[in-house]
Order: sequence, then C-alpha cells, then structure tokens
Amino acid sequence: MLADPTVLILMYFVLPVWLIAGFADWLCHRASHIESTTGAKESLIHLLMFVEVGIPLLAAMFLEINALIIATMIVAFLVHEATAMWDVRYATTARTVSPIEQHIHSFLEMIPLLGLVSVISLHWPQFLALVGIGPEEARFDLVWKPQQLPTMYIVTVMTVILLFELLPYVEELVRGLRANAGRLVPLKARQGEAGKTTRR
Repeated sequence: MLADPTVLILMYFVLPVWLIAGFADWLCHRASHIESTTGAKESLIHLLMFVEVGIPLLAAMFLEINALIIATMIVAFLVHEATAMWDVRYATTARTVSPIEQHIHSFLEMIPLLGLVSVISLHWPQFLALVGIGPEEARFDLVWKPQQLPTMYIVTVMTVILLFELLPYVEELVRGLRANAGRLVPLKARQGEAGKTTRR
C-alpha cells in the first residue's frame, strides 16, 4: 500500500500543503489583529475546526480504512465546511479578511475534499459497501492498520502539527483572552454588522 502513488501523494504532497496552509492562515489572523477584532471566539472556532479535521486525519494515519472510517471522514468534512462558513461570517463582522487569507481558505476547504476523495478511491469496495452496493460487506470495526506508516513519518507529522498548528492556535486564543480581559467577544465584534468586512 505504501508504494501506491496515491498514498505517496497523500503523504508527501496533500498533507504538507494542508499544514502549510493552516500555518499561513494563522499568520493572516495575526496580521489582521484578531485579538482586538474578533477575539477569542474566532480562535475557539479555529480550534473546533482543528478537531474536526484532526479526527479523520488520525483515523487515516493509524486505522484500517473501512466503511466506518469513510463515513466518519464524510461527516467530518461536512461539519468542517459548515463551521468554516460560520467562521468567515463571524470574522467579517469586525476584521478584514484579505484576498490572501481568502485564497488560503480555498486550500483549507478543498484539500480535505481532495484527501477524502483519494482515500475513497483507495478503498472503493468499502465505499460501495457503505452505500449498500458492491461485492464487499461494509465493515464498521476499529482496527489498527496492518501495515503502519513509517515511525519517522508519524513523528515528523505529529511534531509539525504540534509546533505549527496546535500551539499557534492556542497562542491565538490566549492572546485574544488577554487582550479583552477574558471576554470571548471584543467590543468591536459586538458592534459589527454580520457579513460585512470592516477595516481595523
């Protein structure tokens, strides 16, 4: 399986680009002074999206892909998309979402879809079984991958996620709370008009 070109593309292209886009999005938030515009509330939304993509990512890395995992990935993608719409709608009440940030968002939304479609194509019989067709019976058990990913790859990915995804967004949350005396929503966001991009 590790020699499959689609698997290699997922491991060494799709996931790295996704992680780079996530860190670039944090840089955009910092440049737009998120702590004094939309504050900790938006940071909590970002951490929620982190969890929504983290669960299927961990499942894909460590568990055998079957109908249960595919269904989980599909649901997580749809929930993530809904949360992303909520995020942008709230963000535009009090801060400028620049063209660069909007472009980065397109990566953050489409790369998970690319990953999902790639996983489904690699495990097509179980996807068919999930929708009630095909030669296989749908499996809904949690089983470790028979062939785990290389240990160095896992350690590297987890380290990058910790240093360049989780910690920056936690820092963003703390910065927002400090800037607003512990309040989730700054005064500027309370006065903003939903759906309207404003300048700081």
